[in-house]
Amino acid sequence: MEDLIGRLKQRLQSPLPGNVAHVKMLPKIPGGNKLRFKYSDEPRKGAVLILLYEAADEIYFPLIQRPQYEGVHSGQIALPGGRYEEADKDLIATAIRETQEEVGADPSTIEVIGHLSEFMVSASNHLVLPVIGYTRTKPSFVPDPYEVDEVIEARLGEIMDESLIRETEIVTSGGYRLKSPYFDVQGKVVWGATAMMLSEFVQIIKEL
Repeated sequence: MEDLIGRLKQRLQSPLPGNVAHVKMLPKIPGGNKLRFKYSDEPRKGAVLILLYEAADEIYFPLIQRPQYEGVHSGQIALPGGRYEEADKDLIATAIRETQEEVGADPSTIEVIGHLSEFMVSASNHLVLPVIGYTRTKPSFVPDPYEVDEVIEARLGEIMDESLIRETEIVTSGGYRLKSPYFDVQGKVVWGATAMMLSEFVQIIKEL
């Protein structure tokens, strides 16, 4: 893992693939139209964390399943993260704080090595920074009972395996029917913004 982390840290200092990678996992309305959202407010800042760790000679990272609620991301699989708060030093601090709050990861064990491209989550009007970090020991996950239904310990190999990229019909909370590519992670459908951010991560890993 140390070799991967070293090469990944170096790669993240170079230009990132950004939208070229994102569009590979972009949901579409049948017929080829794009979903368009209009907001009068500026997007809110937020951050998520791809937290790498090693267990049983494989590299993992946590995903969370959100509970059912009245909101656009109800029930979806996501990376731990959330909105920037004024008390946060920066968006890296946001990603670490939210990961501690949502899955119980110890901030003192997390080493940040860089970030991916900022990503606009149009459905909720958030501009999100995907932060990448790692921990040398397997975290003891404690899901927040209000924000997290389940912590999914995803293997890096699962999102790297192109045979596990599939397509399905998604019905959004707004009633839109979408054809969406997704990562099949232990039978979970990882689609939308999370899949698009992970697509950039996959592309970078494949370049190493």
